[in-house]
Amino acid sequence: MSYLYLAFAIVFEICGTTCMKLSEGFTKPLPSILIFVFYGISFISFTIALKKIDVSVAYAIWAGLGVALISLIGHFGFNEPMPAARIISLALIAIGVIGLHLSTSVN
Repeated sequence: MSYLYLAFAIVFEICGTTCMKLSEGFTKPLPSILIFVFYGISFISFTIALKKIDVSVAYAIWAGLGVALISLIGHFGFNEPMPAARIISLALIAIGVIGLHLSTSVN
């Protein structure tokens, strides 16, 4: 169940970050309000997830997947470039997250 809360935290963090872009510097009211709503839900979900998941692993998954998914949203939704260096960097983040997760499951 904790990983479900972590998944909710990731989804709502991505929604909040996307709303940051859509708010155009807090000039659009609805996306501006949704930033705080989505981040609030994300932090609540993340806090609940931390009851059972090590903070180092949970944060790595939350941040790593958030970065990767926001990069994809930026590329496909906002036409941001996706050069090879960015793809390689995202792969390295994924490797790091997997490594952290595997290192805690060994203990």
